Amino acid sequence: MALALFDLDNTLLAGDSDYLWGEFLVERGIVDGEDYARENARFYREYQAGTLDIHAWLTFQLRPLAAHDPGFLHELRDRFLEERIQPIILPAGRTLIETHRAQGDTPLIITATNSFITRPIATSLGVEHLIATEPEIVAGRYTGGVTGIPCFRDGKVERLTAWMAEHRMNLGGSWFYSDSHNDLPLLQRVDHPVAVNPDDTLARHAASRAWPILDLR
Repeated sequence: MALALFDLDNTLLAGDSDYLWGEFLVERGIVDGEDYARENARFYREYQAGTLDIHAWLTFQLRPLAAHDPGFLHELRDRFLEERIQPIILPAGRTLIETHRAQGDTPLIITATNSFITRPIATSLGVEHLIATEPEIVAGRYTGGVTGIPCFRDGKVERLTAWMAEHRMNLGGSWFYSDSHNDLPLLQRVDHPVAVNPDDTLARHAASRAWPILDLR
């Protein structure tokens, strides 16, 4: 039984849930529209360029969670999932997950996006196992901080390594599907790396190594 690892944003989704959450907060007037939208776009450009400071991004992105009651946040998230995420879940991505499951593989979503956003998306996709950046919770409220290692770049490798030790699994026969060059540290460790609708940097890297390139859109 092998691991079938999936990035989420722009891999199983036709968009980036982190960025879309920021847009959603702006649209709903939950955050300062002009300033927040500008910073949200700046951080996304840095992510695409491979220059993102993950800690600066998380300080910015998790701040609204600390500012509101969890009950309100969950209601807001439900609307976000219905309005912005369900329409961009890729049917071909669902099929790919089920193909691996039918082969006896263990699907696992591994994403830099925080688990507040991604846990219900994984559930919607029928994927039990999720490794994501974990927002800190103290006394039932989000603090705006992070628990543990952010699940980004080399952090994905570290988080997966810890998960495999806990679940007594390894990377033998493993697959990893991703769109982003930020995932190269993990793509280079699995037996079957696959570029999915890749950015230009990953596309060049995949072509030079004869990795499969998939279009799930």
